[in-house]
Amino acid sequence: MKVLHSTRAALLCCSIGVFAVPAIARAADADQPQTDPQAASEIMPDIVVTATRQSQKLQDVAMSVNVATGEQLEKFKIFDVKDVQQLAPGLELTNTTGRNNTTTLRGVGFDPDSGTAPTVQVYLNEIPTDAQTVYTAIYDIQQIEVLRGPQGLLRGLSAPAGSITIETRKPKFDSVEGYAELTATDRAGYNVQGGVSLPFSDKLALRVAGLVDGNRLNNVRDVNRGGERSKSRTESARATLGWRPTDNFSAYLTYQHLHADNSQFQQVIGAGNTPTVSIFPYLGGFVVPNPAVRSGPALGVKDRAAVQEGLFRLQNDTDIFNLQADYDLGAATLSLAAAHQFTKLDIQRDLDAANAIPGYVQASNVITPYVVNTAELRLTSNNKEGFGWGVGAFYTKQTGTTVVNQKNDTFLAPYDLNDPLLSAIPSLNPDVPLSLLITVPVNTSTWSFNGNASYKSGPLTITAGVRYSIIKGNQATSIFFTPKLGIPGTDPLLDVVKSLYHPVTGGATISYAITPDMNVYLSYGHSFRAGSHAVAAPAFISDDLVNTKPEKTDSVELGFKGSVLDRKLGYSVAAYYQKLNNFLSRFTGVYFNVVRFGGAYQSSGSFDFNYNGDATIKGIEATLDAHPTPDWDFNVSGAYTRARYKNAKVPCNDYAGTGIPNVDATNPAVTGSGDVSYCISNNRLAEVPDFSLTANTEIRFPMGNLTPYVRALFTYRPGFRSQTVNYNYQDRELLNMFVGVRGPDDRWEFDVFARNLLNQQRIADISAGNAKTGTFCAAGYGADAALCNGSGTAFDSGYRSVSVTNPREFGATLKFRW
Repeated sequence: MKVLHSTRAALLCCSIGVFAVPAIARAADADQPQTDPQAASEIMPDIVVTATRQSQKLQDVAMSVNVATGEQLEKFKIFDVKDVQQLAPGLELTNTTGRNNTTTLRGVGFDPDSGTAPTVQVYLNEIPTDAQTVYTAIYDIQQIEVLRGPQGLLRGLSAPAGSITIETRKPKFDSVEGYAELTATDRAGYNVQGGVSLPFSDKLALRVAGLVDGNRLNNVRDVNRGGERSKSRTESARATLGWRPTDNFSAYLTYQHLHADNSQFQQVIGAGNTPTVSIFPYLGGFVVPNPAVRSGPALGVKDRAAVQEGLFRLQNDTDIFNLQADYDLGAATLSLAAAHQFTKLDIQRDLDAANAIPGYVQASNVITPYVVNTAELRLTSNNKEGFGWGVGAFYTKQTGTTVVNQKNDTFLAPYDLNDPLLSAIPSLNPDVPLSLLITVPVNTSTWSFNGNASYKSGPLTITAGVRYSIIKGNQATSIFFTPKLGIPGTDPLLDVVKSLYHPVTGGATISYAITPDMNVYLSYGHSFRAGSHAVAAPAFISDDLVNTKPEKTDSVELGFKGSVLDRKLGYSVAAYYQKLNNFLSRFTGVYFNVVRFGGAYQSSGSFDFNYNGDATIKGIEATLDAHPTPDWDFNVSGAYTRARYKNAKVPCNDYAGTGIPNVDATNPAVTGSGDVSYCISNNRLAEVPDFSLTANTEIRFPMGNLTPYVRALFTYRPGFRSQTVNYNYQDRELLNMFVGVRGPDDRWEFDVFARNLLNQQRIADISAGNAKTGTFCAAGYGADAALCNGSGTAFDSGYRSVSVTNPREFGATLKFRW
C-alpha cells in the first residue's frame, strides 16, 4: 500500500511539474479553435472520426455518430464523462447510488450490477474498459465519439445499443505544447488538470497529464450523521510515450493510474416514520409506537437530505497499460491494440439506506479485485478505390474474486420492537443475527475473429463483414452463513456455472454521395449478449429467476448527411428500427416469497433479478451544426426513440394483484403461483423520455488582442409517466452559461460560469414506493401459524429513495496554453 501511494504521488508531482515548462512553440492542433477569421467564415472545419476504425470525415461515415472534441470538453467544463450526455441527445449517463455508472442510449439501459455485458460498450484508446473506471476521470482528451446502434463487427465486443470511444491526447514530435487549467466552484468543487508534450526528437516524444478533482457529488447531506455531506476526490496521472522511427511505423505506450474516493449518501423524500409492526396476538394485539425513535424528519426534494446511519464509501484504484501500434506495409496496414488493467474496488455501505430500522446499520463490504488482459490484431488494405478488405483477431480475459461480507439479519414478526411490553428484548436487536460471506471467483474470456470486404467506385461504397466469437465463462459462488442455518443444501451454498457461446455478429452498409456535400446511407447491424447467472440469489428460487437466455439484436438504419450554404451549415438525419429477441434487463427490488419442502423452508425479501423479454425500438435523430459568421457557431441535436417491451412477461412488484406494477398495499405480497409476481409489459426499456434535445452556442466579440465571448449549453428532457415506479417525471431544462475572455492567440483564457442556471431540482430517478425491510413470521414464537401465513410484515421507512438533478453552481476557470 505504501508503494502504491508513493507511485501515485510521484506521478502527480511529475504531471503538475511539467505544466510549468516554458512555452517554446505552440504546435497546430486539430482540436484547437481556428484563429483565421477569413478561413472560418468560408467553411466549417471538418470533423474527423475513427468510428469505422479508420480516419474519416464525419460526413462520410455510414452511421449515426455524436462527437465531443477535446476543445468542447474543456469549453463546457465537462470533467465527468457522464456530462457528455449534454452534447448527445438520447444518451443518459447516470450514477444514482455513487457505486454504479449506468449508460442508456436509444432507450436501452444497463445496470452494471447485472453481471452481463453492457448495452453500450466503452473503449479507451480502442480497448474495451469498464465504465466505472473510465467515467471517473476525464482529462487531456483528444475526442469522444458516441456510436449509435448495434455494434457487432468493428470492435472486439458486441453491444446492442452502441459504443462510446474515448481517445486520449498523444505527444507531439515537433514542439513543446500543452495546457494547464484550474477551476473552482461555490459548492466546494475544484478541478486542476493539464498536459504537456515533450519531444526528445522527431522520433521520440512524451506526453504527461494529470488531474486532481473534488466535488460534492449529488450535493446531499445526511441528517442522521451530523449533516455530513457527500464528497469525492479523484487523483489521476497519465504518461504516453510516442515512438515514430520511420514514416510508416508509429507506436504509443500509455500508463494511467487512478485513485478515486467517493462517499455518496442516498437522497430520500417523504414524511419519515416510526417504524413498527403489530405485536403478538397473545400480548393483546395492539401497537405502542415510540415517537422518539423515527427513521428521520419529513424531507422534500430541495432538502437534499439522506437518513442512513451507516457509511457509504467507494474506493477505486486502477492501473492501465495501453499499447497502440500501426505499421504501414504499403498495400495494407497492420495494427495492434493491447492493454493490461488491474482494478480494485472497495465498497462499504449501509444497505438500510432509508433507515427503515432506526439504530440499526446493515453493513456490507464488497471487495472486487480484477485483472483484464486484452489484445487485438488487425490487417487492413490501404486502397481507397475498388476492392478493399480487412481481417482481425481479438482476445480478452478477466479474472478476479469478489468477496462480500454482509449482515443479513432476520427479524421475527409480528411485534413492535419499541413496545414497552417487550422491553426485555434489546431495542432494535435482530432476533436472528446472521452474516453472509460470499466469494465469487470469475474467469471469463472472449476470442473473436472478423473479416470484412468493401467496394468503392466513385460515389458508391459498399461494405459488409462478420465476426465469429467464442465466449467462455467460469463462475463459482460460495455462500457461508454465520451462524450456520442447519438446513440441508443451504450451508454453505456452492454454485458453479460454466457457459460457452459461439455467436456470429456483423453488419453491412451501402452509402452513396449524391453530391460532394451530401451522402445517403443504409446500414444493417446484428449484435449478441451472452446470458447471465444470478450471484447469491435466494436459495431454491425458480430457475427462470437465476439463469437468463442470450440476447440477439437486429437493426436497420437509413440516414443522410451533408452541408449547405457553402458549408456554413451541416446536417444529419437518421431513422432506425431495431428488434431485440430476449432483451436482457435487470429488475431491482422485486419481492420474492419462496416456500419449499412442504412449507418446512420459507424465505422472503427483495432481490434484483435479471430477466428476458422481447422488445422493439424505433426512432429518428437529427443534428444541425452551423457556423454562420466567423464569430458565431451553434449546434442543435434532437432524438426521438420509442423503446418498448413487446408483450413481455417480466418480474414485478404487484402487491395488490392488479396485474400491473404497484406497491400500494401495506405489506409486500406475491401475486400468482410463482416465487415472484409477473406482469405483462409493454413499458419502456429504461426510465428515460422518448424525446431529448441538446443545443450549444458560442458568440465571440473580437476587441484587438482580446476576445470576449458568451457560451451556452442547453439540454431538454420532457416529462413522462413511469408505470414501473408509478410516478410522473417532470420535464427538465438544464441551462449552463459561460462568460469569459481569451488572450492573444488563445494563450490564456478566463471565464465565469453557472451550471443549472435556472436552478431546477428535478427528480431524475425514484424508487417504487417507500423503502421497507421485511420480517419473518415464526409460529414458534407464539403467533398463530394461520396468521403468519408463511410471511412476515415489514418495517416501513416512510421514504422513497431519489436521485435529483444538482442545484445551481457558480464557478470560475483560468486556463493557460503554450
